[in-house]
Amino acid sequence: MNKYSAEFFGTFWLVLGGCGSAVLAAAFPGLGIGLLGVSLAFGLTVVTMAYAIGHISGCHLNPAVSIGLWAGGRFPAKELLPYIISQVLGGLAAGAVLYLIASGKAGFELSAGFAANGYAEHSPGQYSLLAALVCEVVMTMMFLVVILGSTDKRAPQGMAPLAIGLCLTLIHLISIPVTNTSVNPARSTGVALFVGDWAVMQLWLFWLAPIVGAVLGAGVYKMIGKEQTQE
Repeated sequence: MNKYSAEFFGTFWLVLGGCGSAVLAAAFPGLGIGLLGVSLAFGLTVVTMAYAIGHISGCHLNPAVSIGLWAGGRFPAKELLPYIISQVLGGLAAGAVLYLIASGKAGFELSAGFAANGYAEHSPGQYSLLAALVCEVVMTMMFLVVILGSTDKRAPQGMAPLAIGLCLTLIHLISIPVTNTSVNPARSTGVALFVGDWAVMQLWLFWLAPIVGAVLGAGVYKMIGKEQTQE
């Protein structure tokens, strides 16, 4: 249960820190942190939790990451469902806390987005369904390559949290305009269920694309990360 609790609280922190920065601080008058600040916030949640709970649960914080690690031979299938349930519940708990905080401001409206992911008219940059699909698949694929590579026993020890956190920051810098950046079904679900309506209707994409991308990333790393035998 320690592992599942760690995944719950880790995902709670990721969604509260990342989506919270988008909802509460991104456009704050005069002091808004903007796209760069939100991107850094998501990266920082991963770095801080990786050092806090990495030794307990591996700090997945993301159903797609758990599935990608399983596909890469780094995670047992029997642990997948408990991890995914813990991550989604952590995301929902963070969404609830963020809603309680954000709704304390006069004029708050869920229709403003609540950091939900979307495509077409609900994409920040009005990007199409195809563009959103490709973006989420490719970003998650590269995320898994970095995760698998930086945690490889041959990689420099102790640096994986920084590499993974910086990778997530970069992913957000690229893709916030396209989908508001998911690459994480638990993050998407945690706020979409509070928005309801269009956010729930489009949620399928932010489960499908990250999972496909994660499996592809595992395949890519298996190909390029194979140890070479000495002749």
